[in-house]
Amino acid sequence: MKNLRTTINNWFDKLDGQWRAIPVKKQHHYTLLLFAGYALLSIIILIKVCYDVAQSDNTLTIEHIENPINGQNKSSASPQDSMTTILKRKMYETCMSCP
Repeated sequence: MKNLRTTINNWFDKLDGQWRAIPVKKQHHYTLLLFAGYALLSIIILIKVCYDVAQSDNTLTIEHIENPINGQNKSSASPQDSMTTILKRKMYETCMSCP
């Protein structure tokens, strides 16, 4: 792990040295180009989001959720939840044993 960290630190030091070797005027030019690209990309994304919001028909479709496990079984009777069945059974058992 230390070897990887050392390699990455050496690589960053090399890049920093190359950046500092470039004249300040060219650094400024590259920074402006990078910012202009970032600003252009941000504007394009905002325009796309506004376009998508304007084009939406604002309708909400509500559909039945299909059970992926019982996808092959098309029975009309809905399966009961086993946990509620067990709890109900226990509730009635204790009630019946009351005097």
